Amino acid sequence: MKDIMKTKTNIDERIFAIVDPVAKDMGLNIVRIRVQSGRKKTIQVMAERISDGLLGISECEKLSRELTAILDVEDPIHDPFILEVSSPGLERPLTSLQDFENYVGYTARVDLDRMVEGRKRFRGVIAGVYGSNIDIELDDESETAQIPFEWISESKLLITDKLIKEGQDKKNLASEVKQQKTNAKSE
Repeated sequence: MKDIMKTKTNIDERIFAIVDPVAKDMGLNIVRIRVQSGRKKTIQVMAERISDGLLGISECEKLSRELTAILDVEDPIHDPFILEVSSPGLERPLTSLQDFENYVGYTARVDLDRMVEGRKRFRGVIAGVYGSNIDIELDDESETAQIPFEWISESKLLITDKLIKEGQDKKNLASEVKQQKTNAKSE
C-alpha cells in the first residue's frame, strides 16, 4: 500500500529522494513534489516546518538555494528547469494519513483513482482515520463515507472560515514565539 501522495511520477520520486534529506536537515517536511512540462520544466516543491506546519519567505529562499545547488549536481531531469519552492498554503494538499489525522474536522476534497457510487470526487468534513481508511462526512448526505487511503489520487483542504481563522492564529503564535526568542537573545 502506498504511504504518501507526495509524488505522482517516477521523476517526482527521484527528486523527492534527493530533496527530502536536505529539507529534513533544515527542520522541514516536504509536502509535495511535482514536475511540470513546458518550454522549461518546472519543479514545484511544497514544504513546511516540522514543528508547526508553517514556512516563511526567508525559509523558502534558503530551501530554494540549497535545493538548487544539489539539483544542479544530481541533475535528475537532464534539462533546464525552474525551481518553485512554496508553503502548502491554506488549500494544502493532504498527502499522507498523518495529514488527514491532523485535519480532522476540516473540509476536504478527495479525488479517487476509481469510480465509487458513480463518482470519483468527494467533498466533506474529515471525520477520522481508521487504519488505512479515511472517514469523511459527505456534504448533503447523512452517511459517513469510508475511503481506503490507497484509492485516493489527490486530496486537499478547502478554504473555510474555520481554516482561515486557524491559519491566522498559527501565524500569530509563530510571530509571538519568534518575538520572544528575539527578546530573550537581547536580554
